Order: sequence, then structure tokens, then C-alpha cells
Amino acid sequence: MTTATATLDRSVDGQPFPAVGTYEIDAAHSQVQGIVRHLKVSKVRANFTDFAGTITVAEEPTRSGVQIAIAASTVDTRNADRDAHLRSGDFLDVEQFPEITFRSTSVEPGWRVTGDLTIAGVTRSVVLDTEYLGTHKSPMGPTIAAFEATTTINREDFGITWNAPMEAGGVLVSKEVKIELEIQAALQGQE
Repeated sequence: MTTATATLDRSVDGQPFPAVGTYEIDAAHSQVQGIVRHLKVSKVRANFTDFAGTITVAEEPTRSGVQIAIAASTVDTRNADRDAHLRSGDFLDVEQFPEITFRSTSVEPGWRVTGDLTIAGVTRSVVLDTEYLGTHKSPMGPTIAAFEATTTINREDFGITWNAPMEAGGVLVSKEVKIELEIQAALQGQE
């Protein structure tokens, strides 16, 4: 169910679409998260608490774009020892690679966003399956657009191969990482 306010959206090929402009991601009202299987049965959620970026909405939707930079050192799994390990050279190597970045290379109808994801100095093309949730006028003034996006990557494709075998078979941490984004962004250039 979309929560868009019709007067703030425009219609492109019968689909709601935000107004043309540059939208700055509001990190206080957004979330960037990676999810992995742990011990083969449970999930660990890693939130990143410091990130910034923009969504540029073009008149022609396929000319739109997105870019985001995430401070890798802000990974937070609610376990200090695990977070320190994730920041180490076994995983994100934040001293050598302080940022995780995504820069779109194409936007297809239906908000299928392809782009270059860089983690620990390795860049791979990924596809974000994105949903536009609508636009509202904030009580604080700016027009706000909201999006959700997901993708799944193999962390080993980014050179992150650390693992530990389990006595009963298998490994401690899955190779597969699900990335989830919940984004709220403010239209820039408004009075």
C-alpha cells in the first residue's frame, strides 16, 4: 500500500513518481542494514549509523540516480566484540577502507537500480530492487520522498572470506549478505 500524497507525486507511465530534483538522504530517518546467517540458524543484523547520499530524480525517470557513502566503522550489531571483528582486516578493514559506497549506473522502470557497490576496496555491480513509497510535505518544511531497497550479495565477491568451521559441519557465518535500505530523503532547494 502506498502512502503517497497525490498532489506531491507526478505520474510517469501511470506510476507515481516524486517531483524532479535532488533529494538528500536523512540519516536520522533512514536505515542501512546488512543481514547474515549465523551458526546456520539465526540472523545477525548489522546496522550502519553514519551515512549520507543523494537521490537525483530526473524528468525522464531512467536518467535518475543515487549515490551513498557509508562510514564502515559505524557497523553496529549490538555486540562490541563482534563489531570490532567486523571492523578488522578479516571483514571490512575500516582503517584501510573507511567507506562503503554505492553509485548507480542505471535506473530501469519500476525503480530497478543497478550500480557499483564498493566494499573493502572491491567494486562489483549489484541490482537494488527498489520500491517508491511516496512523497509527503514534512511539518518541518521540506518535501520528503521515501524508498525501500534490497539486494543480496556474496561477501566473498568483495574479498571478505573469513569464516570458522563448526564442529557439526558448515561454517559460522554465511557467504550471503542481504542488504536492506529504508530511505527518507528531503527535496533540496526549497524555501
